[in-house]
Amino acid sequence: MTLSRRGVLGLAGAIGSAGALGAGPRESAGAAGAAGATAPVGAAVGRVRTGFERLAADGYAALAGQKVGVVTNPTGITADARHLVDVLHADERVDLVAVFGPEHGFRGTAQAGGSEGASRDPATGLPVYDTYDKSGQKLADVFTAAGIDTVVFDIQDVGARFYTYIWTLYDCMRAAALAGKAVVVLDRPNPVGGRRAAGPVLERPYASFVGREPIALAHGMTAAELARLFNGEFLTDRPVGLRTVAMSGWRRESFFGETGLPWVPPSPNMPTPDTALAYAGTCLFEGTNLSEGRGTTTPFEVVGAEGLDRRWAEAANALGLPGVWFREAYFTPTFSKHVGKVCGGVRLIVHDREAFDPVRAGIGLLITARRVWSGFGWRADHWIDRLTGSDRVRTLVDAGADVDEVAGDWAAGLARFGAVREEYLLYP
Repeated sequence: MTLSRRGVLGLAGAIGSAGALGAGPRESAGAAGAAGATAPVGAAVGRVRTGFERLAADGYAALAGQKVGVVTNPTGITADARHLVDVLHADERVDLVAVFGPEHGFRGTAQAGGSEGASRDPATGLPVYDTYDKSGQKLADVFTAAGIDTVVFDIQDVGARFYTYIWTLYDCMRAAALAGKAVVVLDRPNPVGGRRAAGPVLERPYASFVGREPIALAHGMTAAELARLFNGEFLTDRPVGLRTVAMSGWRRESFFGETGLPWVPPSPNMPTPDTALAYAGTCLFEGTNLSEGRGTTTPFEVVGAEGLDRRWAEAANALGLPGVWFREAYFTPTFSKHVGKVCGGVRLIVHDREAFDPVRAGIGLLITARRVWSGFGWRADHWIDRLTGSDRVRTLVDAGADVDEVAGDWAAGLARFGAVREEYLLYP
């Protein structure tokens, strides 16, 4: 790459506004969290500016003099849809030396539970390290081998505890502390909003890569807010040197379509923001013998199995859950469960996003599926317990509890989490 091209691309990457970085609660000494910023000249009114945009507009001052490695995937893009790795590599102000790929990989080609392995990025020539299934000292050794000083994290999350990118962030923070590296988190919107947390809080005996620590199933936070919470509540034995670069223009009631930002699927089965809206509830069907819609064009918006029919939608609608209708649906998955077989089931139609609670909807669907279909079953490994964070949902559903009884069981834990959560929020 020529010097002139690096200069041109670097300047083009600095879209956004310069904003002072201010200290946030419970961050480690020397770390900072960004607050609001003034909109840049010529910017569209009301558009959200991501953490990356604000970092670029500040001349990458937070990365000055450091060898940088970036944890990202296809969602790490600028407002005009260029990848931040390409922009950072082209800018002489940043010494980018490595890329780290999470589950699904840096380029996002791997299915759930997989990664792309180690490689070299053909566009930049940078080494790409695989972080999937690595944590603790093993991941710290990867950071050391990469020769970096600072880990930059920029991945679009979807707001559910069992979506693994937030635990990649957690693992990177712990590993960076072990390796003596700093962490910079570039924030992006929670696409389903951040008005409230919902669902059960994980119990530690059920911790796994779909939930390392006790947070709510639908956490209602952004990646930067979670990083602050992780450092302040769960990494207290060895907190990492953390800097968060906040967005400007995002509010907690905002859904992704209101941000003005382009959507890139964060994983192969998360094609649209509507998928993310349903995901915190319908992903619970990963813990059952029903298809959660993988291998269709609307994963997590349709759920079903061979043998189910219109009775399920009728029973689910009879619950009167706010904000959602359940339509009788039929589909044939092209991979995963029930591949090549016609499945009957339901499609979720969310007609009021503010009123819709995806976790309660998912519980309602579990309860009614069990009632109307004799073939209903949990996965033999009780994966549902990992997804919900304890065995309580499974045992209550099996005992014939209704939605209010199941939700009531987690209410106290959710209230405690909500009080802690408030300390780490960055946005109104």
